[in-house]
Amino acid sequence: MSVYLIGIDGGGTSCRAVVAAQDGRVLGHGKSGAANIHTDPENALQNIEGAARAAFEAAGLDPAAIGTSCAVVGVAGQNGGDVVHYVKQRLPFAAADIESDGLIALQGALGDSDGAVAILGTGTIYIARRGEQVSYIGGWGFVIGDHGSGARIGHALLQESLLAYDGIHEASEVTDSVLSEFKNDPRNVVNFARLAKPGEFGRYAPRVFDFAARGDPVATRLLKSSASMVDEALDALVARKTGTICLLGGLASLYRPWLAERHQPLLVEPKADALTGALMLASRRFGGQPKGPA
Repeated sequence: MSVYLIGIDGGGTSCRAVVAAQDGRVLGHGKSGAANIHTDPENALQNIEGAARAAFEAAGLDPAAIGTSCAVVGVAGQNGGDVVHYVKQRLPFAAADIESDGLIALQGALGDSDGAVAILGTGTIYIARRGEQVSYIGGWGFVIGDHGSGARIGHALLQESLLAYDGIHEASEVTDSVLSEFKNDPRNVVNFARLAKPGEFGRYAPRVFDFAARGDPVATRLLKSSASMVDEALDALVARKTGTICLLGGLASLYRPWLAERHQPLLVEPKADALTGALMLASRRFGGQPKGPA
């Protein structure tokens, strides 16, 4: 039975897979549900296999060949100890490595070149590579980190809305829009925030960018504060001799014009996405080299 290469990009919303021949030729893609190995490892395992099966079926291949294939699986928080070992032991592949979603994003964005990625989404993390050395900045999660993230921006907007309600800070159209959404009752804001997860706070981040583009003073102040935190992290990358930086994640394109002028010459477009990065790593470790984006 033929041995194929598989790249997996397992996210908290969906799991994507690509299957390739040993020489790196992409044969098919597949997608399934969430693959968060920390909150639901059993469901993650099912969806990792489901995405791989869908990719094999799309390629017209027998899904039974999954069992003789080699894979790199990119997931959030792959340094999570016991759960990573538990999942790796139960993956349906003949051989597999579990890597961080940040590492496969770095590989996809830069290929084999040196540089760094700034992943700006619900959370934030910065990853740099020089030769074989990979280093990380941030990624500590919403409770104690993720400065400049969508979750932090959304959280700050809700805070400002309550400060405006109490007359401590000036109100603006963006704070008025939030209070209106919660029927102008601060208790509704508090009840929402008490149980909200980072992604729920993060849904308010695009509103801040939108109102800041219109000149809203509160949104502009919040965004300048958040951008300064991203700039501080980019300064730390530069201090590590990083020459090029790719902005990735849902807020990447929104953030770019707000970042400091000193960083603009360093910003480059990514070569490919995280799924391609996973396949590139699988190809390097278990086979040939992929022929272009996955």
